[in-house]
Amino acid sequence: MNDNRAQPVLTLSTMGKDYAAPVLDDVSLVLNAGEVLALTGENGAGKSTLSKIVCGLVQPTRGQMLLDGKPFAPGSRRDAERLGVRMVMQELGLVTTLSVAENLLLDRLPNKTGWIRRGKLHELAARQLAKIGMQNIDPATPVARLGIGQQQMVEIARNLQDDTRVLVLDEPTAMLTPRETSHLFEQIDLLKARGVAIVYVSHRLEELQRIADRVAVLRDGRLVDVRAMAGVRESELVQRMVGRAVHEHEGRERRTAGPVLLSARGIGRAQVVRDVDIDLRAGEVMGLAGLVGSGRTELVRLLFGADRADRGEITLHENGQPAQHARKGWRSPMQAIRAGIGLVTEDRKSQGLLLTQSIRVNATLSDLGAISHAGWLQRAKERGIAQKLVELLRIRSRSIEQPVATLSGGNQQKVVFARWLHRECKVLLLDEPTRGVDVGARADLYAELDRMTDAGKALLMVSSDLRELMAMCDRIGVMSAGRLVAVFERGEWTEQSLLAAAFSDAAGRAANNPPTASPVSDSTPVTADTQ
Repeated sequence: MNDNRAQPVLTLSTMGKDYAAPVLDDVSLVLNAGEVLALTGENGAGKSTLSKIVCGLVQPTRGQMLLDGKPFAPGSRRDAERLGVRMVMQELGLVTTLSVAENLLLDRLPNKTGWIRRGKLHELAARQLAKIGMQNIDPATPVARLGIGQQQMVEIARNLQDDTRVLVLDEPTAMLTPRETSHLFEQIDLLKARGVAIVYVSHRLEELQRIADRVAVLRDGRLVDVRAMAGVRESELVQRMVGRAVHEHEGRERRTAGPVLLSARGIGRAQVVRDVDIDLRAGEVMGLAGLVGSGRTELVRLLFGADRADRGEITLHENGQPAQHARKGWRSPMQAIRAGIGLVTEDRKSQGLLLTQSIRVNATLSDLGAISHAGWLQRAKERGIAQKLVELLRIRSRSIEQPVATLSGGNQQKVVFARWLHRECKVLLLDEPTRGVDVGARADLYAELDRMTDAGKALLMVSSDLRELMAMCDRIGVMSAGRLVAVFERGEWTEQSLLAAAFSDAAGRAANNPPTASPVSDSTPVTADTQ
């Protein structure tokens, strides 16, 4: 430990925040220079509220903060940043209509003469991106064209400023690949050496072992534990977080797959998805691994009709026989939904939920026909179905009338799941389904996925967490440069073989260990019009 680290940078004393009820109560913490303090707890424990208070986004009801021994009460995020306190939030704060460079250096635009020097702007932005190993991002690219993972890296780069004293990272690796995560950890080590104090909010307990010096655990708005990270077991932390023992999902046994429910042949869109053949089978979870930008999300969107394919065909099967063909894919998400397909999107807040609406409305939205008669909604039936879904998924809420915007991330994700349970879809596409979800909620979601496969549903699961894929899936496909380059059966894959396939070249070579990879498709191809 260097000399810097013994000195307190940020001191929190009896911090509290009340809304209708207390969400943060009597929290006192000291953050030292040059250390990483992990902040963990279930969704709804108060982590985000505490982080936002530190960064001026939320005003506390009570308590006091000191920065370098002086009173610190930021009235806004801008106030906090002027004093070197910055935050990378789960909800990205980028201006998507501006370029990467403009977002990174927004506080320096324009210069003193009122002009923007594009060359200098791009040079500085490239230097900032290089710090976190993202030289492959063109500073001139509009942020709207980047994937969620790349946007997350831009957000992180924007907050790695030379004047930073305190940096709060809220689930920073939720959408990052292992390589990007490694670059981020290298930067955190450099920041620690500079004496920057870091608050690292995460549910990924294995990351805390790597990066944290101390860990603070919140439960129901209260601080229940602060200890040195060295020697702490995951099971101890989990029990402190949730107040009960949670058994980790150790992985499903390999099941005998049922008949194909959905197949795609030669499905593609421009250069982002290139002629993919894929089969989804009843009672099976198929995973999709790959780097950010590999085409995983884009493939899922094609299979759901959120984007139109420009070639290929999707076929829905019944009793093992082709029943419905969609040349060049579905025309719209509604056509896919009517065919029995559901989608849990990677960005629940902007794409998956009506945030201002209630749990009741969101949970039943996927099938209004089931709660209607003669064109009129049957409110009693709607309330009854919503209440059953809340109880089934253990959604923590005051009532089914609570707006989903006020729920924690894990409970919001459960509402998205509830929507497709109500619809009783045959095929469910899951894009980063446990992103930003705590261990307790994650265990509940895994249990529901097991119930769905037991009922004969077909699941396609995109995840950047290889451990999650290896635990949950019967097969794992790997995408690279828009192609499905390999498919591994349970028992055949290793983390190394999955990564090797993910880093294969754009020509679509398979993993470096070909004998472990099964053919990409093992059923009779359906004729596809690729014109």
